[in-house]
This record gives sequence, structure tokens and C-alpha cells, in this order.
Amino acid sequence: MSAEAHPDVIVRPVRDVDTEALGRVHAKCWHETYDHLISKAALERVSPRRMAELWTHWASQGPDFKMSAALVDGEIVGFVGSGPSRDRDAPAFRELYFIYLLHEYHSTGLGQKLFDAAVEKDEPLYLWVAEDNPRAHRFYERNGFHLDGATHTEPFLGETLTEVRFVRP
Repeated sequence: MSAEAHPDVIVRPVRDVDTEALGRVHAKCWHETYDHLISKAALERVSPRRMAELWTHWASQGPDFKMSAALVDGEIVGFVGSGPSRDRDAPAFRELYFIYLLHEYHSTGLGQKLFDAAVEKDEPLYLWVAEDNPRAHRFYERNGFHLDGATHTEPFLGETLTEVRFVRP
């Protein structure tokens, strides 16, 4: 069997040295995820460098925040982040902020490993996700979440994006 058949896969906490790679993966994931929701012109403004700058802050927020990266053969291919809720009317104390995985690694189980790294088993939490993202909706439903009826429209790359809230009691 070749090494390609069994890649070395790990999920580990984000490190300061990961910011550049995380910026590249983050930008690519946004292109893959939002290309049907946001204009091409807006997505072209997403730069790996700018995303890396954001990761410089996110990577060092403290013990209440869980930021992990998924690596395949030493290369970052996805990431996840959770922490204290940001909403005044939060239905839980903890929020899953984001989980992104390069398209080629969807349906490999790696998304589940990322999720499991960011939250405790059966931990009550919530998240916001694009209304028109059925793949993500199915993933969260498999993990015990349900829509609670809350929606909001957020500015996103100079445009707007409607998000729905999922809750896991």
C-alpha cells in the first residue's frame, strides 16, 4: 500500500507558527464555501495575508478558546474554533465560531475530528451558519443541533449573508 492510501492525519491546537498556513487555507475555504452566496468580486478581496493577520489574534486568545488545526501529511487542511458566547441573547454559554475544511477533505471524517477537538461531548452550545449551506446543516444535525428559529443578516465582505442559528441543548 502506498503512503497516499493512509495519509498521516492529526488534529492539534493551533500554534503561533500556523498563522500563514491558516490564512491560506481560510481564504481558500471561504472561496469554496461562499462562491454561490457572495459575488466573485467580493471573494477576490479575501487575501491569505489578511486572513493570516486575523489568525495572529485568534491563535492567542486564552484558555477559554479552543482553536485547532487539521493536518494531513503535515499540511493544514482545516480548522475549528470555539469559545465563550458572543451574543447578548445567547442560548448557551459556549459558541462554535467556525469550522472549515478544504473541499477535497469533505466526507473523510476529518470534519468530525475537528468538531470533537473544539467542544466537549454533549456540551450545550450554539452556532451561526449560512442559511444556504445544506451540507453544514446536515453535519450539525448529525451532531445533535437543531434550528431554534433565530436568523440574522450579517455584513460579509461588503455584501450581506443571512445566517441561521443552530443550538445543541
